Amino acid sequence: MVYKGTILKYSQFLSVDNQTPIISISEGRTPLVPAPHIAKATNVGGISVYLKMEGMNPTGSFKDRGMTMAVSKAIEKGANKIICASTGNTSASAAAYAARARAMGFEMECYVIIPAGYVALGKLSQAMIYGAKVIQIEGNFDDALNIVKSLTEKYPIELVNSLNPYRIQGQKTAAYEICDELQCAPDYLCIPVGNAGNITAYWAGFKDYVKNPSARPKLFGFQAAGAAPIVEGKIIEKPETVGTAIRIGNPASWKQAEQARDESQGLIDSVTDEEMLEAYRMIHQMEGLHCEPASAASVAGLLKAAKAGKIQHESTVVCVLTGNGLKDPQTAMNQSDLEAAQKSYQANEEEIAEILNLKAKV
Repeated sequence: MVYKGTILKYSQFLSVDNQTPIISISEGRTPLVPAPHIAKATNVGGISVYLKMEGMNPTGSFKDRGMTMAVSKAIEKGANKIICASTGNTSASAAAYAARARAMGFEMECYVIIPAGYVALGKLSQAMIYGAKVIQIEGNFDDALNIVKSLTEKYPIELVNSLNPYRIQGQKTAAYEICDELQCAPDYLCIPVGNAGNITAYWAGFKDYVKNPSARPKLFGFQAAGAAPIVEGKIIEKPETVGTAIRIGNPASWKQAEQARDESQGLIDSVTDEEMLEAYRMIHQMEGLHCEPASAASVAGLLKAAKAGKIQHESTVVCVLTGNGLKDPQTAMNQSDLEAAQKSYQANEEEIAEILNLKAKV
């Protein structure tokens, strides 16, 4: 049977019925990949580490799980316009699902408000080619979200940020998939925290799927040190981090994230950009997997927590990689030997062999 996306697969847990037009691009069913090098790097005996590759969703991020629900319910409601504030991934997803709605015969326009100069090129190009109206503002994500919230209160246009409860519903499905694949919940789930909708959704998903409270995982959320309002207990007016996807100073789901942390007996901590980029390089160079920089906060956080003795021996850990590595090609190049790659040589076999330090076979 052809897979038709998360809504149909998990409809018993979602607010849909026969009257709901399902707008899907076959999102979900993303790989859960063992990470042996990262497991070894924790120095925790008997640990198993898996990476949930959410960048393998149709538009390259976990946002698709929530957007299929948000857009489906918007159309069910009769809406023909959607809008979001975004650091990039939400705009790409919203634009794609609006296009999918048009493919299915519905009238649907998408508008996205983004902070000028702080959205990775890969994400901005997605929103544009999917047909969204992109508006850049001189301000940060929080300024953009305030504008969007006000517009949706005054005009007939549907908000599809994670303040929309259907977004959270859709994102729960990643927790279901992890439990299905492992045949149980992990002991720990490590996840980046930006607007805090995703950690909220995972906890809701585990509560749906794992009836025994003691069998649910501890949720370890990680913010960037330069954008860590939950950790610092205050709004960050000018958040800064290389992980642009989590460059948020006033998370919309702040209280819900704290509730997920407390109920799961987990934690929300911060990692520096240096720790994030070290984990980013490790994921690529030692595991052969890819993600955008903000995604690596989950692995950086795991390594930090393990070093602090907060991870039990013989445990199973899932780190969520929220976005695709191609979302931010500039950081990938900056973290590589770009100067060497840009240098060109003569098409001479002996010279190339010398550069590669190859020795002739005996």
